[in-house]
Order: sequence, then structure tokens, then C-alpha cells
Amino acid sequence: MDLKNIETEKWILLATEYGMKLIGAIIIWFFGAWFIKKILQASRRVMAKSNYELSLQKFLINLLNWSLKALLIITMLGTLGISTTSFAAVIAAAGLAIGLALQGSLANFAGGVLIMIFKPFKIGDLIEAQGELGTVKQIEIFTTKLIGLSNKEIIIPNGALSNGNIINYTTEGTRRVDLVFGVAYEADIKKTKEVLMAVLKNNPKVLETPEPSVNVLALADSSVNFAVRPWCKSEHYWAVYFEVTENAKEALDAAGIEIPYPHQVEIQKQA
Repeated sequence: MDLKNIETEKWILLATEYGMKLIGAIIIWFFGAWFIKKILQASRRVMAKSNYELSLQKFLINLLNWSLKALLIITMLGTLGISTTSFAAVIAAAGLAIGLALQGSLANFAGGVLIMIFKPFKIGDLIEAQGELGTVKQIEIFTTKLIGLSNKEIIIPNGALSNGNIINYTTEGTRRVDLVFGVAYEADIKKTKEVLMAVLKNNPKVLETPEPSVNVLALADSSVNFAVRPWCKSEHYWAVYFEVTENAKEALDAAGIEIPYPHQVEIQKQA
């Protein structure tokens, strides 16, 4: 067998070997792309049924898409006989470097994802968290924006928000207003309770169910304190708070029931 035939057979073997690998890689690409498409479609349906936020849906779909495509490319390179160990090492090193550099941001991102998935609150809810009280204006990937009671914008990082206590005043639809009124020890307890209960009954924003209550709370140093507990719709909370406070003062005065307050007695010095 001459040298020319040997070279020909060698090239045929190489072409056959790498040709089969190339065909395999192409097949893997087409089937992999089809499979990724199906996974993304199924993921979109699941997220839509779960009422995920639109911004979270887009982000998770893009993240899943690029992750699966990266895995597909590495699989293709392995089919062609190219070592993928170095690629995996580079990706791992890059991921570690990015994670260390963006540690705080990643914590906020993870918190945002948890908030959007579990939905402890929604836009328009009145919440108290991280020492702040306000109405939820916007839920973003990294931060949540509130509008405070004095119309100030409050921005809270989602990492701290998701890891701390959250009080949602809107979820149940109703709230109890906790008020305390002190009257003089000379005042008749039964009459005082009747006057305060009448104030609650006459306020149209106070709900009949749950029933409002008026009870003796404490025997303080200079007053008998009454716990006044009306219920109202969440959006009427401050209106009820202010109206009941004002009307209670007027009703107690009209009934001749004294609300004690500190008195200053002037002592005149004798010359």
C-alpha cells in the first residue's frame, strides 16, 4: 500500500469520526433548542397561573433561558470532543467573583424574588416594616417603595425587608382603632362607658361587627383609663381615630365628666 492511499484512508477516518461528532452536535442543538422552548413555555404558564409579577416573570424566564442555553452549548462542545472542564472552571470563577462583588445587591435581589413569589403585601397595602409605616407604591427587584403618612417616599432594600417583621394593616380589610381616655376618679364608671359607647354608635364609619367595646383599662395615678376599641374599614382608620377622639372629648364635656389634666398652682410669697 503506497503512502498516498494511507493518507487518503487517514483523512477518511478523520472525516468520518469528526463528521459523526458534528452531526451529533447539530442533532443535540436542534433537539435541545426544541426542549428549551417547551420548558420556557411551560414555565410561563405556571408563572401566569401563580400570578407572578410581570417583571419577575420576564427576569426568571430570561435567566432560565440563558442557563439552559449555556448548558446546551457545553454539551455540544463535549460531543465534539472539546474539553469542557476549563469552561466550567471559568464560569465558576466568574460566578464567585460576581457574587462577592455584588453580595448586598444579590441579597436584595433574592429578597425581591421572595417578596414577589410569596406576596406578603401588594401595591396599595398599608404596611409597617423596618421601623417605617406607609402605603406600598412600587415593588421592584432590589427595593420596595412606600409612601409615608406625610407623603414622603420611603425606599427599603428588599433584603432587609424580606428578612424582617412585616405588619400588613390592609390584608384583613378591617382594623381596630385602639384609643385610651382618662376621666376623673369622681366620674361614674357606668355613665362614662355609656357616653363613650354612644360616640362609637353614632359614628357611621365604625362597624357594628365586630362590635366596638369600652372597658376600664387601668386605675392610673390621677385618672381612670378607659380602653375604647372601635372597628372600621382599613381605609377609614385615621378618620375614625380623629373623629372619635374629638367627639369623645365633646361628649364627656357635655355630660359633665371631667378629663383630668395637670394643674399649676401659683404660690404667692409673702413679703
